[in-house]
Amino acid sequence: MAPTAPFAPFILPHSLHGSGPHKVVAVHGWFADRSAYAPVVPDLDGETFQYALVDLRGYGAAKDAPGPYTTAQAAADVLTLADRLGWDRFSVVGHSMGGTVAQRLMASAAHRLRRVVGVSPVPASGLPLPREQWEVFAGAADTPANRRLILDLTTGGRRPGRWLDRMVERSLERSDTEAFRSWLRSWAGEDFHKEAEGSEVPALTVVGTLDPALTADLMRETWLRWYRRAELRELPSAGHYAMDETPLELLRAVEDFLRADEDETEGAGAGDATGRA
Repeated sequence: MAPTAPFAPFILPHSLHGSGPHKVVAVHGWFADRSAYAPVVPDLDGETFQYALVDLRGYGAAKDAPGPYTTAQAAADVLTLADRLGWDRFSVVGHSMGGTVAQRLMASAAHRLRRVVGVSPVPASGLPLPREQWEVFAGAADTPANRRLILDLTTGGRRPGRWLDRMVERSLERSDTEAFRSWLRSWAGEDFHKEAEGSEVPALTVVGTLDPALTADLMRETWLRWYRRAELRELPSAGHYAMDETPLELLRAVEDFLRADEDETEGAGAGDATGRA
């Protein structure tokens, strides 16, 4: 009999911050576990929101968890956690790969979502890379220098060397090598945008001007076209890692967007709320 462990219910390791009525799950990206959100944690609005910062399978406290290491499984894991927490409806914030997880939830469980924020989110169509770039990304699982190169490129070549080194150290410490490799195949190679297209969930994408890959133009071609109530916010001083690069600007953009749900609770779905940038 085939092992069932990879498909058994799994409660994502998590930490709760705040006690507000608006529940939010925050999902990290490819390079880090929930510690990716550490720079913004001290300034979260805990009276309005309660955040669950999670570790996906293969990261942090879930570093030894079995797969599959896919965005679809991660979305299912988020729902399992929400059920365990008693959160019938909640918002999702996802960075990069975590933004793809958020879009999986838009496709499979839109009725559970209040709002979605993608911070430099990989589109639901995946992110096809030229051969030479794919080799750099694929090699990052085993080669720290590749991780450093990716960090440098996606932040516009403007960040201090010590910061790059520290980010690489954290990435190596907080991720499992095989899981890291598998996650790349999922977030970069899978296209499920037809399943999410047309979603009515209010969805904000926040991108950094210094990120050469996940740009505002790409978001206009994907996020803003696919999602009926989509918005775009660009942070001029950020690259791909806005939590580290411009934490206060990011937090203001995210929480202002999430708070707007309070004004729409009574008449959700009514009127024109596209707010396209």
